[in-house]
Amino acid sequence: MAMKEVFQRYSILLLLMFFTVTTGAQDIEQTDKRYSVSGVVTDQRGKQLPYVNVNVSGERVSTVTNEDGFFTIKTMRQVKALDLSHVGYQTLHYEIPEFHEGNLVIKMKPSTVVLNDIVVRSGDAKRIFYEAMDKITDNYPQHSEMMKCFYRECVQKRSRYINIAEAVANLYKPSYKHKIDLGRVSIEKGRRLVSPKTSDTLGVKILGGPNTPIYLDFVKNKDFVLDPEDLTHYEFKMEDPVITDNRLQFVIRITPVYAAPWALYEGVFHIDQETLAFTRAELSLDMRDREKATNRMLVRKPIGVRFKPREMSVTVSYTTQDNVTRINYVRTLFRFNCDWKKRLFSTSFTAMSELVVTDWTDQDVHPIKGRDTFYQRDAFFDKVDYFDDPNFWADYNIIEPTESLENAIGKLRKKY
Repeated sequence: MAMKEVFQRYSILLLLMFFTVTTGAQDIEQTDKRYSVSGVVTDQRGKQLPYVNVNVSGERVSTVTNEDGFFTIKTMRQVKALDLSHVGYQTLHYEIPEFHEGNLVIKMKPSTVVLNDIVVRSGDAKRIFYEAMDKITDNYPQHSEMMKCFYRECVQKRSRYINIAEAVANLYKPSYKHKIDLGRVSIEKGRRLVSPKTSDTLGVKILGGPNTPIYLDFVKNKDFVLDPEDLTHYEFKMEDPVITDNRLQFVIRITPVYAAPWALYEGVFHIDQETLAFTRAELSLDMRDREKATNRMLVRKPIGVRFKPREMSVTVSYTTQDNVTRINYVRTLFRFNCDWKKRLFSTSFTAMSELVVTDWTDQDVHPIKGRDTFYQRDAFFDKVDYFDDPNFWADYNIIEPTESLENAIGKLRKKY
């Protein structure tokens, strides 16, 4: 249960903090020439699609669209084609026009599930779920890999951003035959902005930060949600299948039906019908018992502050390439209220983090050294510096900021 206790501390750390902000801008090291392609991804009616996987065709370079459906992707060679995939849509191989100017507009078509083509396995949803667990070591990397990732975390007080921090991180992922605690993360480059208002000094830290693909990789870290003891508390139900990356996915919903000493989750898992690889999870913490939810979410708080949890949700997705399934995107969302004694109204806070794997290699891979490691106990916000450089990410693939986030960055910059 030691790892479960560690994970339960992967949550919100609410502290009364007075920030010391450094104001020096950072220089960018210009290396080789980079080619970039930007665009927006929509459905056939023009609705912008968030969190679409965008890959450079024939390469291991990727990103995801932001909430506005927008993306930018950079490579060392001119990009000729992109491969795009999204839940419920046909995988699209998009040839980039030779003389295009400005942002691309890429439209994806919804996929259609033909029920007659579904191979129904013997048994129920629970049995399929357990069969998928038995095949984990077959479906995921057999060798250690090094992944390049982009990570962002933001905190809002009501609707106003008060903290924004970003980083490019290196992620050492050992084989799925090895223990989770062998995984390591190091920060390659990072930046932050924080509101200077004294009324915003009640801040939020998300413990773990760029470690999310280690501790929220539920396929490898079974203590997250696949712990056999936890699973005895759930009901399993088969829902309508979906198609992702042109592959049929079972959709299995889990719902807590038996009480446990700790807060449980509810949500859905996507499982590849052919390989039985887990490809996605969308989970929310059960909030029916507020005390249990608070114990899962909160580490500590300032004296006199009352903490009221509202939501904790996690999305983890994987992609499959060359018959190997890998983690590629993690998103967390925390919503809670805080009020103070002698105050009439409470204040709402939202803390969001997201991470995308932008590149990976399995060649000449070595573990990250201890002195470079970002540990679970570390607070990410303390590991990066203030920034004021519009070209900070010129050489890196990132998740493009949404329009609202760009506005927030501009406003916070003006404070300094």
